Amino acid sequence: MAVDSRRTRALWATATAVLAAAALSACGSGGADPAAAPAPSSAAPTSTAPPTDVAPPPIKGKLRGYGTVRQLSETADLVVRGEVEAVGFRVDEVLRAATGSTVRAGARITLTALPAGVPDMAHMSKLEAGQVVVLYLARDAAAPTFRTLSGDFGVFDLSGSGAEAVATTRSQTMAVSGLNAEDPAASGHGLRTTLGQLRTVAAQVK
Repeated sequence: MAVDSRRTRALWATATAVLAAAALSACGSGGADPAAAPAPSSAAPTSTAPPTDVAPPPIKGKLRGYGTVRQLSETADLVVRGEVEAVGFRVDEVLRAATGSTVRAGARITLTALPAGVPDMAHMSKLEAGQVVVLYLARDAAAPTFRTLSGDFGVFDLSGSGAEAVATTRSQTMAVSGLNAEDPAASGHGLRTTLGQLRTVAAQVK
C-alpha cells in the first residue's frame, strides 16, 4: 500500500508543533515569579507592652507672683508678726486682718503647707520652731487654718526688735521687689526693709 508522502510530512509538522507548544508551556510555569505569591511572614506577632512610666501628680494650681508688699497686704486675709512654735504659730501682733477676723495678739493659729502638686513646691522653705517672722496669710475656706501666700512670697524673716527690726524676704527669687512699687533692679534679689515699713504699708490698705 503506497503512503502519501505529503500527508506524512503534514502529520510530522503537526506533531512537532504540538510538542513545541507543550515544551514552552512547561518552561513558562516553571519560571513563574516567586514574588507574585504571598511570602510567609517571618515576623513574630507583637503585643503591646503596658506602660512602665508613672504619670506625675496633676498640677493643682499655679503660684501667683507678687511684686510689692502692698500687693501682699491687699491680698492677705491676715498679716501677723510672731514666732513659729512646734505646733502652730503664736501671734504677737496683727498688722492687718480681713473684716470678720477674730485673730488677736496672743492667739495661736494653725498653719498648713501648700497642697501637693503645686509647681515649685520642692523649692519652698519650711517654717521651723523658733523662727520670728511676719507672715502674709490666706485663710482656708474649709477649715480654721492658714497658709502663706504663694509659699515663700508671704514670709519675711525678722531680726532685731522694735520698728527698726530688719525684715528680709525668705527667698530671693520668690520675693517682692518693693514696698509700693516694683523695683526692676531688685527683682530676683529679694527685699530688705524694716518692720516699721511693713506696718505702714499694711495700715494703708483698706
